[in-house]
Amino acid sequence: MRSVGVEEELLLVDPRTGEPRALSAAVLAIAAKQSQGRPHAFTKELQSQQLEFGTCPRTAMGELAAEIERCRAEAGQLAEEAGAAVVALATSPLPVGPALNDGKRYRWIQEHFGLTALEQLTCGCHVHVSVTSDEEGVAVLDRIRPWLSVLLALSANSPFWQGHDSGYHSYRSRVWGRWPSAGPVELFGSADRYHAQVRDLVDTGVVQDEGMIYFDARLSSRYPTVEIRAADVCLDASTTVLVATLARALVDTAAREWREGRPPAGHGIGVLRAAAWRAGRSGLEADLLHPLTMRPTAAERVVQALFHHVEDALDENGDLAHARKALDDLLSSGNGAHVQRRLLRRHGSLAAVVAECVRRTQEGVR
Repeated sequence: MRSVGVEEELLLVDPRTGEPRALSAAVLAIAAKQSQGRPHAFTKELQSQQLEFGTCPRTAMGELAAEIERCRAEAGQLAEEAGAAVVALATSPLPVGPALNDGKRYRWIQEHFGLTALEQLTCGCHVHVSVTSDEEGVAVLDRIRPWLSVLLALSANSPFWQGHDSGYHSYRSRVWGRWPSAGPVELFGSADRYHAQVRDLVDTGVVQDEGMIYFDARLSSRYPTVEIRAADVCLDASTTVLVATLARALVDTAAREWREGRPPAGHGIGVLRAAAWRAGRSGLEADLLHPLTMRPTAAERVVQALFHHVEDALDENGDLAHARKALDDLLSSGNGAHVQRRLLRRHGSLAAVVAECVRRTQEGVR
């Protein structure tokens, strides 16, 4: 069974006002002190209002859920000691200014990308799924391309930007798409061709190194995994686990298709970008582009098509019943963007939205 690891980026906010706080250095100093030199799960990101954690590789989704819950709780405790709170929102609902972290790498990014870098206070969810080789990994990348927009629609959790409703379910995906190496990619066909294209991108000098290859899904440069990067950070940890479960099943299904000699869909980058835009714009509340036909189709039908596509893999992994219930619950309650807008209608205040989302972040897996 393939192992799965998750990286989540969280916002650090003022517990009273809900405004982002540039306190990642303080939080990480507390984490280092408490760990007494032992490795811990937390790290900094581009902006100092962010805190990232990564789980260990897990094969049992129940264990992954428990670790995500533990990391979120620990992040909350560390932030509290620094005078902040953590919240799983992919963009800040309240206005915020840039506060880039110190370091040579971050200074280079700011100098080269200007406002694009300064506005990148966005939080994503990255799912690592183990693969047996780069060849298998690239075969997987070629075959999961059409389905990544559905993961974005499920996870969408960023409707607000600088104090206003963006009109999108995932405005993070639109801001993130400003990086020159971000988004969907063409078919690679082989590991050699993948690595050649990565080298070509780095050699342009437009990106600093392989770490800035921001494809929606890529081979990890650190681990023997495919890293699926399309999702917003999810408001509820249960949605994170669902996205991770579906991601593993997508990798399993794609690897099986490759072994059986079934070719990947030949959709061009243009229609894949349109599918991602559609998913970011309307989430689960209007049509999505169907991954097989790239034609407008009711969102629930598209989600069910994803589930059907990976159903055998879910069953083989022992995840079928839990994934079915989690998906039904999400379709019933709505994604994070839907919840945030509902909270704003109820409370009339973006600060109250953040406060309620802080509470939900700490609730754990339901």
